This record gives sequence, C-alpha cells and structure tokens, in this order.
Amino acid sequence: MLQEYKSIKQMGEHEIIIQKSRFIAHLKRTETEEEALSFIDMIKKKHWNATHNCSAYLIGENDLVQKANDDGEPSGTAGVPMLEVLKKRQLKDTTVVVTRYFGGIKLGAGGLIRAYGSAVSEGLNNVGIVNRTLYNTIKTVVDYTWLGKIENEIRQSSYQLKKIDYLDNVSLHTYVKQTEHEAFISWITELTNGQGSIEIGEPIYLEHNSD
Repeated sequence: MLQEYKSIKQMGEHEIIIQKSRFIAHLKRTETEEEALSFIDMIKKKHWNATHNCSAYLIGENDLVQKANDDGEPSGTAGVPMLEVLKKRQLKDTTVVVTRYFGGIKLGAGGLIRAYGSAVSEGLNNVGIVNRTLYNTIKTVVDYTWLGKIENEIRQSSYQLKKIDYLDNVSLHTYVKQTEHEAFISWITELTNGQGSIEIGEPIYLEHNSD
C-alpha cells in the first residue's frame, strides 16, 4: 500500500462554456476499472443526447490501468488531454467524463485540446483534491491510574486520538502514520514506564486537503 497519494475529495461536476459549447466535467473516485466503466456508462445514459461524452481514468497504485476515449472528437483532442491533466495533478483512482453540447462554433484541434483540458482542471478545482495518508490505529492499554497523563500527552502531541474505551483497563486508540510506529511505541513505553500494552491495528487511509 502506498504511504501517501492524491485523489479527488468527492464526486461532483462543473460546467464551463467555450465558444457557445457546454463542457460539463463529471468526476468520481474509482478504485477499480469496473467502477470507472460503470460511472462512464451512467454519465452517457444521463447525457444521451449530448454531442460527445469523452472520458479518461487512472486506476491503481502505479497507474497500471489508464485509458482515454475521444467519443467521436478528432483523435487525441479530448481523452488524452483529459488524462494528462489527471497525471499532471498526480491523481490516482480517478475517473472523469467531459460531456460536450456543441454550440455551433468549431474549435479546431488546438481549441479542443485546451477546452477539454480546461474543463477537467476547473472541475478538479471545484470538487477538491485530498492527500490520502496511510495510518494504523495503535491501541494502548493501561491501568486507570495512567489515563490522565497519557490522554493529556497524546492530545498535546502531533498524534490524533481516535477514541478511548473504558473497560477493566482503559484503551486509548491513536492514529499513527506507518512511518512513525517505532517512534510512537518508544514514546508511549517511556511515558508508561513500560507498564502499558500496545497493539497495532489494521491500516487505514486518512484524508486531508491538498495544498
């Protein structure tokens, strides 16, 4: 699993008008090619009367699946420019469909490339981009006499406290980046004089807005 990668924040759409043609960018996070194709098909059905529904997507940690489709526009003027915007923004697991309603003015090859690229760029700005960072939830189990000290220390640190379970002993669940496991465990061990037990949970991606 990647330690960190970028993807879109949410599913959404954004419309721009260029020379009387409507260009509507539809974006969705898709983790498999099946999801990407299903999304493209859904948009095509929704905008069945559009002049074109061009698409592009990147799937997988290493972008092993990447496809572009011009849907009737001159070869290389729509799908590929759309895909290049996704790659330039370093996005993963992202699908975009740009629906065009022709406004009567031909744009030429260069104009089409710029139009489809701009539609995707502005669409991305509209839906937002997030960094997804790999964490684990680390459970620290201590006697109740340690609760005040440990909770206070975690809350004042750079680590994020997820929750506290109050059972026979108290369990503090903390989000810790995979790259910081060793440092966190050493820190907790020192705080508790080695009297706490520590358990590393399943990996999970947390999201924060990209700069």
